[in-house]
Amino acid sequence: MEESKSKPAGGCPVMHGGSTSVGTSNVDWWPGALNLDILHQHDRKTNPLGEDFDYRKEVQKLDTDALKRDLHALMTDSQPWWPADWGHYGGLMIRMAWHSAGTYRISDGRGGGGTGNQRFAPIDSWPDNVSLDKARRLLWPIKKKYGSRISWADLIILAGTVAYESMGLETFGFAFGREDIWHPEKDTWWGPEREWLAASRYDGDDRESLENPLAAVQMGLIYVNPEGVDGKPDPLRTAQDIRVTFARMAMNDEETVALTAGGHTIGKCHGNGDASLLGPDPEAADIAEQGLGWRNPTGKGVGRDAITSGLEGAWTTHPTRWDNGYFHMLFDHEWESRKSPAGAWQWEPVEIAEEDKPVDVEDPSIRHNPIMTDADMAMITDPAYRKISERFHEDPEYFSRVFARAWFKLTHRDMGPKARYLGPDVPQEDLLWQDPVPAGNADYDVEAVKARIADSGLAIGEMVSTAWDSARTFRGSDMRGGANGARIRLAPQKDWEGNEPKRLARVLAVLEGIASDSGASVADVIVLAGCVGVERAARAAGFETTVPFAPGRGDATDEMTDAESFEPLEPIHDGYRNWLKKDYAVSAEELMLDRTQLMGLTAPEMTVLVGGMRVLGTNHGETRHGVFTDREGLLTNDFFVNLTDMGNAWMPAGGVYELRDRSTGEAKWTATRVDLVFGSNSILRGYAEFYAQDDNEEKFVRDFIAAWTKVMNADRFDLA
Repeated sequence: MEESKSKPAGGCPVMHGGSTSVGTSNVDWWPGALNLDILHQHDRKTNPLGEDFDYRKEVQKLDTDALKRDLHALMTDSQPWWPADWGHYGGLMIRMAWHSAGTYRISDGRGGGGTGNQRFAPIDSWPDNVSLDKARRLLWPIKKKYGSRISWADLIILAGTVAYESMGLETFGFAFGREDIWHPEKDTWWGPEREWLAASRYDGDDRESLENPLAAVQMGLIYVNPEGVDGKPDPLRTAQDIRVTFARMAMNDEETVALTAGGHTIGKCHGNGDASLLGPDPEAADIAEQGLGWRNPTGKGVGRDAITSGLEGAWTTHPTRWDNGYFHMLFDHEWESRKSPAGAWQWEPVEIAEEDKPVDVEDPSIRHNPIMTDADMAMITDPAYRKISERFHEDPEYFSRVFARAWFKLTHRDMGPKARYLGPDVPQEDLLWQDPVPAGNADYDVEAVKARIADSGLAIGEMVSTAWDSARTFRGSDMRGGANGARIRLAPQKDWEGNEPKRLARVLAVLEGIASDSGASVADVIVLAGCVGVERAARAAGFETTVPFAPGRGDATDEMTDAESFEPLEPIHDGYRNWLKKDYAVSAEELMLDRTQLMGLTAPEMTVLVGGMRVLGTNHGETRHGVFTDREGLLTNDFFVNLTDMGNAWMPAGGVYELRDRSTGEAKWTATRVDLVFGSNSILRGYAEFYAQDDNEEKFVRDFIAAWTKVMNADRFDLA
């Protein structure tokens, strides 16, 4: 990876004490320390829109018809500084939208086009995104015109969708609602490599061993290597990579073939020159480049001389038209591997009629061979992919329908449920991958239900743990999971080890009866039971309080649930309930930090929740680790008081730690790494000491309830 932008040479020395560029930081000095910054990214200090700005309200004021007309006009308004191939920017805009949405991975929900992160490092400078800086600059006049009523995130995806429409595809729909971020994401791990296009994410030659949660095969790629595995043509091996990669993007085989074919029906690859001569990427380019990168010294540097992937050529005879030409080309010719002008491996037909060749991007009197990538050849060499490709070849209308739906899924998968969709083109159909939840009943006597729960005989720990387990699956990365829908009572969640199936079944049997009698949803009763438990614990500690509760959650059914797609949401650890399914290579505290970020919690919220959950008796399997109190069941700050008491010392004891009285050596409690990190990490210790203060007993209770309510309502998009 290149160094940062060039700086002026020479000059007089000057006092400069601020850390104003990316250099040595605390992370560099102590690389093993917890990166708590991931909990505090995208705060208001980076956002110029102000606290009162509500994008979801602003975008509904947008003249969407006028915006789409302007986008249609843009497609054929070729600019001399970056001329459109064949006079149409469709291929470029589709690639931009595809590469924005295509970073999504189902394992942790991170990536995707939902935040406009393609504008920032590292994604803006990935080798796979060469020239997409130009696509965004072409869009700038439209963004400038419509201002804050359209986010970059929405505009990038919409531009790709309109591009398809402008070339003849009947799209499935489009939803607004993606809000922009204003600086690079700090939480997403893109891989272990320190060089572009390196690949140390596999266990030897096993292509199934791609390290989780990654989906791309190399650092800086969106999907697979277009030349083949490790740059060597072998369509069957590439098919293995494609299947793993697209599955991790939540796509099945049919969607994979449709997306590959539909993406390559339009546009071309660019490699008409020496790719090694390209200038630095946008983040490393000189200040005079103004955020553009990859300056090309070959010929004009644009048009037919452009270089991106290094492969050179179009896939179809008519690259600005939505048709079935991709499959005609693929099936009607014999193919052989050749080198592009840039030296990249690509496939070209052994023989082809002149009229079947695509014309030059600048001069229609010149024709060139079409090309296929190794991924394209996989569509007819892999038996399962070939069968699907044959059907698409024989039934163009079916192909168009499947592609339109797959494109919608690709570009909306990270937006969460349909309740978050905005705009006139939102499809009416409910789709299984949207995790639909029916509207719930809010017209029931909440106090009467609370009374029934209180008299049910359930313990505080049982009520709080069940509500927590139901809600903790929420992840703000792709807005999936959470308590709404009560999917904790359905497969696969009811059988997850982390949910303690026997305890869960026992508690649900009680709560489902209350729900049936009262008209409330099971989802509401589960959360309300947790609130009852917290209120009871606070009252026992001397604080009379009411935990906020908003009725109206619905109950999903098995028919509404794609059980397989929920497998990546299974918790294999939960620091809040002091549980690890196995002994992992990553530390328990790092796993807790990752889960905390996905839940949208801050470091103080994480701290207060862990401290409260310990004293409420919610540990998985009723273990005693971290329960630093002799008043279990009371919502007290005892966890922090005893953790920070210098009369105690911590000693390793067979995988856990013992708290011993310094003067007598008597063992008092046991703890895990997750417990002790709140005393060892300097930042977290600051929060622990804060909540241990004598004057903060009541604030601890208030803050716990506020954080608890945030978790319970994280998926209540209807309350926004």
